[in-house]
Amino acid sequence: MNDVMTGFGGKQAWLAVAGDDPGAVLKALGLRDLGPVPWRDGLDLAHLTDDRVAVTPPLPGARGTWVLAVGRALMTPGPDVVALSAQLGAEVQFFATHRVTELHRWQRADSGDLLRTFGYVGQTGEITSWFGEPDAAERAAGLPGELDEETSVLVAERDVFRVAGAWSIDPTTLSGRAPGPLRLGASE
Repeated sequence: MNDVMTGFGGKQAWLAVAGDDPGAVLKALGLRDLGPVPWRDGLDLAHLTDDRVAVTPPLPGARGTWVLAVGRALMTPGPDVVALSAQLGAEVQFFATHRVTELHRWQRADSGDLLRTFGYVGQTGEITSWFGEPDAAERAAGLPGELDEETSVLVAERDVFRVAGAWSIDPTTLSGRAPGPLRLGASE
């Protein structure tokens, strides 16, 4: 299959898993491996269906190699990154963004320990989750160093991509990279 990688981003949820084993990611998510699929087709299916998740080949990124899993099925309520990171013995990150409601979330866990979580709904201005201290990438995205009753934030979709890029991979930058097989998984 001769194919070219395609970036993704807005109105989407994805996981970044440290390592180089897409099969382990499919298995940890409880997905049946449907095999290779062209990038554009796989990303469209993952975006438009509730039971399909596209999984990338290992990709170089910040601090090593990452496998991304993307799909609307991951949006709500979101995967348990702590359990996944314990099961895989690796760092697992979750990102979600939806520009209509201005929902923006990110989480980070490593080997079963929650390191950071942030959730925000711009439509209401509500911070829905906050655990741990923001790192430099998050502060550059506009988060304060700590949260108190007077704190307000303004986070946009582009900020989610910036944090993802600093932690692992900004998925909007994948277009045109060297091809590798995208795999499609389905809920059992």
